[in-house]
Amino acid sequence: MKSKAAIGRIIETLKGIYPDSLCSLQYDKDYELLFAVRLAAQCTDERVNQVTPALYARFPTLESFAEADPKEVGEYIHSCGFYNGKARDIVACARELLEKHGGKVPGTMEELTALPGVGRKTANLILGDVYGQPAYVCDTHCIRITGRLGITDGSKDPVKVERQLRESIPPEESNNFCHRMVLFGRDTCTARSPQCAGCPLKADCDMGKTL
Repeated sequence: MKSKAAIGRIIETLKGIYPDSLCSLQYDKDYELLFAVRLAAQCTDERVNQVTPALYARFPTLESFAEADPKEVGEYIHSCGFYNGKARDIVACARELLEKHGGKVPGTMEELTALPGVGRKTANLILGDVYGQPAYVCDTHCIRITGRLGITDGSKDPVKVERQLRESIPPEESNNFCHRMVLFGRDTCTARSPQCAGCPLKADCDMGKTL
């Protein structure tokens, strides 16, 4: 696995490229981020950001989502794909947030993953962005790039990758590191055509060293 020194260089290089390391999903309220991440499954953040303004204008409160007809919610999120299941999850999630959590997004992994449509990736994002806790968001970009770099062993299993990242990436760097993985995955280390020749991480990348 990658040495601490190499991981430190990778982290610092990414900080220089992406100093802000912000989540790509746009939201104003905590529950809006929760719903946006659900919409982003099998969909791009860009598309989600195009859809959510009208969705949140039609359903401006958590109560309005809880009272909504999933079919109507589905009409607003149709272009995100798998809209029927996503709409059902959003409405059911809104109801549980009101009934079990006083209308607030909970702040523990156990409570979050008990909500409809919420898995570890979503829960980690909420814990990191909303609550400022150490969070290892293992989306497709993070899984792909950390495997190429040699920080993880190349596994595609999100739970295994998360465990390996917890052993490698300092907790205080974790949330921003994962956001930077997403940005880097879009800009440089793409799935099909990674730009290895001019990659700023090439010297510390297992895949880059073989090219």
